[in-house]
Amino acid sequence: MERLLLIKLDAQDCAAEVLMNGVPLARVDDAQPRALVPAHEYTMAGVNRIEMVVWPRPATTPPHPALPPEPRVSDGHRSAHLRVLLPRIGSPADESTARTLAQLDWAPPDAEKYHAPVVLTQDVTLPVSFPRWRWMDAPPVPEVTPAMHATALAFIQAVVSDLSAGEVDRVLAATRLRCEEIAVAYQRQPAEEIERWRQHLLKLHASGAMTFKELTADGLVLRPLAGGRLLDCLGADGLPVLTTEADANGATYSLPLRITVLEGKVYVLR
Repeated sequence: MERLLLIKLDAQDCAAEVLMNGVPLARVDDAQPRALVPAHEYTMAGVNRIEMVVWPRPATTPPHPALPPEPRVSDGHRSAHLRVLLPRIGSPADESTARTLAQLDWAPPDAEKYHAPVVLTQDVTLPVSFPRWRWMDAPPVPEVTPAMHATALAFIQAVVSDLSAGEVDRVLAATRLRCEEIAVAYQRQPAEEIERWRQHLLKLHASGAMTFKELTADGLVLRPLAGGRLLDCLGADGLPVLTTEADANGATYSLPLRITVLEGKVYVLR
């Protein structure tokens, strides 16, 4: 692989989120004003929709199209900038050396009125030839039903139990589709990707990092993504539900989990 498709998101004195094809990839704010993330596994051949949301609502906010926007007035300092970059491997990921494939900018002048969240979009044809990812053809879910929530909860509770005990075989089986497509996205061998994932999980357990909070029904939020084709498994705090307890240094580790539920079975697609 000579080039790596990257999303670069910067914000000043505001929060911002970037989405590709309806899937959030990164969120920035004053505490972390820049994000730089690869995006191959959410990219498709042909037209892709890039979206930047300034002042996004909390990730756990239920879908509510009628929720009114909040009127605000610019102070002339806040801004957000999104770039889709294609640098060569080993080269700096910035506009001076990488090819810029798409960009979105928000920097309202002083005293200009606007409404939050602010949503900017751009459709762009990207120079990629990935196969069509399975999540793109998952049936859209108009709403999360209690049965779906219960199925997902039972699945995640089993994952937590296994990871806490250092048992990874069932987790590897559940995430096989994800691992295979990640391997394709970054030109790696599927078997090697699965083994890398196995060793990573075992290493985390050996280090004592796999300690999770008890998961209850109230602690699981399923956030529909990509028109309901994926469900983002979040905790009540908006973090991935598979987030470990803080260690002695206050550090945590998160394992994002994006699933679809079909006929009572959970499939981990990202």
